[in-house]
Amino acid sequence: MEALYQQTNRQLHEVQSYMGRLETSDKASVHSVENEIQARIDDICGSLQRLEVLCSKEPPSRRQNAKLRVEQLKYDVQHLQTALSNFQHRRQAREQQERQRQELLARTFTANDSATSIPIDESLQFNESLQSAHRGVDELLGSGTSILQGLRDQRVTLKGTQRKLLDVANMLGLSNTVMRLIEKRALQDKYLMAGGMLLTCLLMLLVVQYLT
Repeated sequence: MEALYQQTNRQLHEVQSYMGRLETSDKASVHSVENEIQARIDDICGSLQRLEVLCSKEPPSRRQNAKLRVEQLKYDVQHLQTALSNFQHRRQAREQQERQRQELLARTFTANDSATSIPIDESLQFNESLQSAHRGVDELLGSGTSILQGLRDQRVTLKGTQRKLLDVANMLGLSNTVMRLIEKRALQDKYLMAGGMLLTCLLMLLVVQYLT
């Protein structure tokens, strides 16, 4: 299990460094970079599934620590997947704005058409409304990212506290009842984080629907 864990951890760091290429990629290569990152994330997810199976086969004294390490890898992968999805959303919004701008510039009008100003004004108003909606979505995505980062920091802090409690419990020989209470608290923290993420996504969807 240790060899697979180290390999998966290296793959995770490689994807993190590979994410920097997204911002510097041109239009011709950005799709291939996105596909490469997604393929690597899928490979890591496959490795995590094997690690979860191997965790159940670890000795009882090492099983809890192994599960915590795998959970941390899973959380980091989810963070990378979210960052990739956010980048793809922003790229698609920019491409849509560019297409609409080109369509507006390519539109031709007859010289004697008295209603020429009407479609121009309507198109400009539509474009301004669309840009305002995109700005609102970007701001909401930024807020959501900050919230998720805060939840991640809290999770790391709670995991550190839990790990210390487990070490103390092993030294003092605490009862199984206390250990189950600790695990129940960790599960509640997971549900709290998941609820926060779902609430953030719901707010994002409502804002997008309202602005567009």
